[in-house]
Amino acid sequence: MESLKYSKMRILLHAPTANALNRARSNAANLTNDASQSVVRIIVNADAVGATLDTPDAATDAFTLVCPNTLAKIGRDAPAPLTILPESAVSAIARMQLEGWCYVRA
Repeated sequence: MESLKYSKMRILLHAPTANALNRARSNAANLTNDASQSVVRIIVNADAVGATLDTPDAATDAFTLVCPNTLAKIGRDAPAPLTILPESAVSAIARMQLEGWCYVRA
C-alpha cells in the first residue's frame, strides 16, 4: 500500500462538560503521539471549566484554552499553564474554524 502523506492538521477539541473534557484529553493524547502530524488545542467552557481547574493534567493543560465568561461566572482563576481566551469560547471556536482549524466536539 502506498504511504499517505498529510499536511499538518490543526484540530480544535471542544469540551463543554466534565465528561467531554475527559474525552478531549484522551483524544489529545492520541493525536499528539504523532506530533509531526497535528497541532491540538482544547477549548473548555461551561461545566468543563470547573473540571479543568479541579483536575489538572500535565499532558494537556499547556494547550487548553479556557473561556473567560465561564471563569467570571464561577468566580475562579485559571493558573498557568492554562490559557484564558481573549474572547468567549463560542467566538474563539468560530474564529478558529474560519482560520482552518478542524472542529471536533469531544
